[in-house]
Amino acid sequence: MDKTIKIQVRRYLPEKQPDPFWQEYEVPLEPKWGVLDALIYIKDHLDGSLSYRWSCHMGVCGSCGMMVNGEPALTCATFLEEYQPGPIRIEPLANFKVLRDLIIDTDDFMGKLKSVKPWLITDEKRDITDGENRQTPAELKAFKQYTLCINCMLCYSACPVVGLNEDFVGPAAIALAQRYNYDNRDSGNAARHDTLLAHGGAFDCTLIGECSRACPKHVDPTGAIQRYKADGAMEYWKRLIWPKAATAPKNDGIVKQID
Repeated sequence: MDKTIKIQVRRYLPEKQPDPFWQEYEVPLEPKWGVLDALIYIKDHLDGSLSYRWSCHMGVCGSCGMMVNGEPALTCATFLEEYQPGPIRIEPLANFKVLRDLIIDTDDFMGKLKSVKPWLITDEKRDITDGENRQTPAELKAFKQYTLCINCMLCYSACPVVGLNEDFVGPAAIALAQRYNYDNRDSGNAARHDTLLAHGGAFDCTLIGECSRACPKHVDPTGAIQRYKADGAMEYWKRLIWPKAATAPKNDGIVKQID
């Protein structure tokens, strides 16, 4: 090895000791190696007990998110050369329970995603013989940005509200809700309002914007939350004044009435 760089990993082995500890390794400083490559090298050549998640190595699966020198990042897209001369400190994502080493518990995150009903809800009955439910380019553009989320959870790790309020549904979940709220094929806005207007919903966000800065896919969860706050405020007042009415914040501004 001509050039090397030191990697400091926050370890947690609950079956051996109750408290986390730091362990240092020295890995080759290869020109195109990402932080994930360094972890793979450690696992394969230095310490087979090291535990972490990864899958695609292409910035698509979202499973290799970790804290790198205190910042949430996809380790497959974060390169060793950017941190010369080192050391590089790698930790599990902040604001999550740690199961082992760099592996976090994702159950709470998945539950929050499910709470916003992230699927098409429609009153329209279609038969397979009706063919595709087509959209215009403009209709797709209305929500396409929010489909780019890869559930990497970096935004939850960056969000100070998530760190302080365990009930906060979180930026990715709200952006996912908006993905369907702005889909012209969907009629489930009213059902999602019950989660997004409640305690722990969108109005718990203080709009600091760290989630959008951390997002590797430029989904802009902060923007999604801002848009929902406008939609949600309208819905709140409609429910207060006219309880049987519900707002569908589509791009055409149509208000649907539910009996």
